[in-house]
Amino acid sequence: MPLALLALAVGAFGIGTTEFVMMGLLPDVADDLGISVPTAGHLVSAYALGVVIGAPLLAALTARMSRRTVLIGLMALFIAGNAASAFAPGHGWLLAARFVSGLPHGAFFGVGAVVATQLAAPERRARSVSLMFLGLTVANVAGVPAATLVGQHLGWRAAFLGVSAIGLAAIATLALLIPHDRAVAPTGGGLRGELAALRSLPVWLALGTTVAGFGALFSAYSYITPMLTDAAGYGAGTVTVLLALFGVGATVGNLLGGRLADHSLRGTLFGGLASLVVVLGAFPLLMSAQWSAAAAVVLLGTAAFVTGSPLQLMVMEKASSAPSLASSANQAAFNLANAGGAWIGGLALAAGLGTTSPALAGAALAVLGLGVAGAAYTVDRRRRAVPAAGHERVVAGGMPQVPQGVGR
Repeated sequence: MPLALLALAVGAFGIGTTEFVMMGLLPDVADDLGISVPTAGHLVSAYALGVVIGAPLLAALTARMSRRTVLIGLMALFIAGNAASAFAPGHGWLLAARFVSGLPHGAFFGVGAVVATQLAAPERRARSVSLMFLGLTVANVAGVPAATLVGQHLGWRAAFLGVSAIGLAAIATLALLIPHDRAVAPTGGGLRGELAALRSLPVWLALGTTVAGFGALFSAYSYITPMLTDAAGYGAGTVTVLLALFGVGATVGNLLGGRLADHSLRGTLFGGLASLVVVLGAFPLLMSAQWSAAAAVVLLGTAAFVTGSPLQLMVMEKASSAPSLASSANQAAFNLANAGGAWIGGLALAAGLGTTSPALAGAALAVLGLGVAGAAYTVDRRRRAVPAAGHERVVAGGMPQVPQGVGR
């Protein structure tokens, strides 16, 4: 493994920690600022909004810059947002700071994915992307619980100062390990040319697969605590350990998906989505006993994150003229999936369909993801067939010939 991937993983670890730690600190933040927990929940939304806006915008604006410089600059913005969160005097300031913290999230993963693929041999591209995302999944196992513990004992502001320190470590490793590169000469019409890459139907189908596939995950995961306590009978104090098991499953799925996608990107994507349908569809049964509920949490993380690297690579390939922008847009799609999946799962609960109904709603979303992925596959086959057919018509003065390799 190139050591430069370690630098990307450190940055991903910090980003993953700050993204999810607020969920565990909401009661502490609400008490300290004198606001309700639902109002404090807007801090989660502010971060997600920052990701959705910042991902394509920052990637497009920095597309012609040295990627090493961009990564370091994005981590500097990350530090500024988290430090501002730690010293925010009130709810409004904290809301703005969380928005700023989310701005570099998608662009870092987008640019980082491009750098990761350039550091690896062609047959190990997906594996290199999965190693970068390893920092994100490990954050759910270690970073988020540790930061939550610090926040509960030393105050929530200390947790964000700790995250800022992780950002400093990331900048140091990025500066030390990422190779120097030159700024890219503008050949695609600047910002307008970068944005034009998103007009492609295959790109939008790939992004749609991300929204549906990860929307399936968050439809269930957003309500995993009531499932574990009300349906499986776990105590509230045990849920933190079970959520760490989800991180373990996500880590395994991420590494497995990267390895498998290097052999068959499309096959890994279809297999991951199909397994997600099965796992979510089985949730009502799995949540009937504590041992199977624990297994369900691990399986959910594994099935969902098997698709992470394939989706990232697919988006980059479909927008080859602007891979950083497309890759960053995929991170925005991931956060839209977070919000949309939670909303759809909430609708199932509000309709009185039962504690495990968000998982069944998630299974339906995963089926939709399979449908979108199938449509993308069909579009790709048709686009490949058109040039082949045109070649057959013009070869040898109009005598039809089959290109070598066709049908083998």
